[in-house]
Amino acid sequence: MKLIVQIPCLNEEETLPQTVADIPRQIDGIDLVEILIIDDGSTDRTVEVAHEIGVDHVIRNLNNKGLAASFRIGLDACLRLGADIIVNTDGDNQYKGQDIAKLVAPIVNGQADIVIGDRQTDTIPHFDLHKKLLQKFGSAIVRILSGAKVPDAVSGFRAFSRDSAMQLNILTHYSYTVETILQAGKRHLAISSVTVGTNPKTRESRLARNIPSFVINQFNTMTRMYAMHQPLRYFLIISLIIMAGGLIPMVRFFHFYLQGLGDGHIQSLIIGGALLMIGFQVLAIGFLGDVISFNRRLVEEVLIRVKRIEIDHFNQDRK
Repeated sequence: MKLIVQIPCLNEEETLPQTVADIPRQIDGIDLVEILIIDDGSTDRTVEVAHEIGVDHVIRNLNNKGLAASFRIGLDACLRLGADIIVNTDGDNQYKGQDIAKLVAPIVNGQADIVIGDRQTDTIPHFDLHKKLLQKFGSAIVRILSGAKVPDAVSGFRAFSRDSAMQLNILTHYSYTVETILQAGKRHLAISSVTVGTNPKTRESRLARNIPSFVINQFNTMTRMYAMHQPLRYFLIISLIIMAGGLIPMVRFFHFYLQGLGDGHIQSLIIGGALLMIGFQVLAIGFLGDVISFNRRLVEEVLIRVKRIEIDHFNQDRK
């Protein structure tokens, strides 16, 4: 069984050596451990350092594509390199490399398709209170939307089986963490979590430097993914809210109408009627989206099959 540890990097020349040094090369149940670096347009010596410290594979983005794109590129490369298990970790040495053995164990034992490292953010001293509260609230929302019991939804320390990695199609341009959980939950993949350790902070987060922006981007990802996988339910909720808003002025109009004062409140009837019509239109969009979602699932099944064929041909050509 082959394990590849992928590390998306952007200007990590100082922290990469320790990150790689902490990755175990011998793990129970794993025959071969390799390391792959995805350099996302670094302007320092990240690539040179990677070669100097003996990284097995290096992929370079000529310009900065973002974390989500680098993660997706890494997954595709790991699959082409014949990985049976893929572990993703950060280049800033946030996670303890020795915990990779814990992370992959449920996959090796056939108990999970995806395993996510739980950093136990309550115990991390450099996380302030509002960051801990946001993490808890965001993870709770992801659990509700995905049906997966994941205590730390934004943890980047995670392991994927070969089959689960093939089924993931990263669409967002921001971060892969929430999207992969939502997709995996809707595909009924087995997701589990293990507690992992963290190292002292080496630099500020590049995703969460601006908390409002981070929250908006994650919320945008959640709503888009939920709408994509559950369009009828998503638009039904919006429709009911709009129609409920329309019923209020309608009830108000009929209240005055029964008292003989309807002439002075025609505007309530117009507003209520307009909102009810809009609500029914949104509901119709939900039904249309539900039909489209069936076609999307068929396309995704075809894409998975194409990936398998391409990877098989690629491996045969390498031999």
